[in-house]
Amino acid sequence: MDGEYSLGRPHPALARYVVRYLGYREHSSTPVRRRQAPGASCTLIVSLGPRIRLHGPAGPSVPASFLAGMHDGPVITEFTGPQHGLQVDLSPLGVFALLGRPMTDLTNVAPQLTELEVPELAGLPARLAEQPDWPHRFALVDDALLRRLDASTARPDPEVVWVWRTLRRTAGRVGVQELAENTGWSRRHLLTRFRGQVGLAPKAAARVLRFHRATRLLAPTQVYGGDPAAALRSVSDVAAACGYADHAHMVREFRALAGCTPTEFVAEWS
Repeated sequence: MDGEYSLGRPHPALARYVVRYLGYREHSSTPVRRRQAPGASCTLIVSLGPRIRLHGPAGPSVPASFLAGMHDGPVITEFTGPQHGLQVDLSPLGVFALLGRPMTDLTNVAPQLTELEVPELAGLPARLAEQPDWPHRFALVDDALLRRLDASTARPDPEVVWVWRTLRRTAGRVGVQELAENTGWSRRHLLTRFRGQVGLAPKAAARVLRFHRATRLLAPTQVYGGDPAAALRSVSDVAAACGYADHAHMVREFRALAGCTPTEFVAEWS
C-alpha cells in the first residue's frame, strides 16, 4: 500500500478541544482492513475521495464524511483502491461544545456530517476539495470550527472538564466515588452530566482510557507516536503498569474492547 500523510496543528483557540489534523492520501490494490479500537478522542473524517466501509457496534455502514463519537467497542474500516481525506481528532468535550447536543447521541455511532444539521461541517467536503494543499485545508477547517464554536452556547461544566482531565491523566485509575467527592456532586449527578458531555459514563470512560494506555504501550511507535521502547514490553508488564489484575484480565478487556487479544492487536499494527 502507498500513502502520504500531513500533520497539522489546530489554531491555538481550538487547542482545548482539537487534538490534531491529519491529511492523508492512500492507495491499495488489495483490501485494507484496520481495527480502530476505542480511544480518548472522537474522529471527524472529511472525505475527498471514495467512501470507506465501517463495521462497528451500530452495524455496517458506508458513510462519506462522518463524525464518530466515543466508542466502547471496536470499529473495523475497509477500503480497496484510493482513499483521500482529512481526519480531525477531537476531544469529546470539544464535540459537545461544537454541536451543543448530548454526546450520548453519538456514542458508538458515526453519523454522516449531513445528518448533524450543522452547515459549517456539512459544507466542509466541497470547500476542502477546492483548496490547493494541506496548509490551506487545515486553515479552512480552523475557520469552520472557530465559527461554529463562536455560534454555539454550549460549554462543558468545569466539573466535567476536571473529571475528564483527571481520568486522562491517570489513565482511568481513579474511582468514581473519589471523582464525585472532589467535584462536590453526587455520583448520580456526576454520571448524568458526564455522560451527557462525554458520551460514556465515568466508569466506562475510565475503562476505555486504561485500555487506550495499554495499546499505546504495546503498539508500534509509528501508529501511536509513543515510547520507542514501548513495543518491547511484554503483555504481563503492560497489564501491571496499567492496573489490570493480571495478564488474563487484560486479555479479557482487549477481547471486549478491541475484539482481539493484545498479541493479535500488536500484530495487526506491525
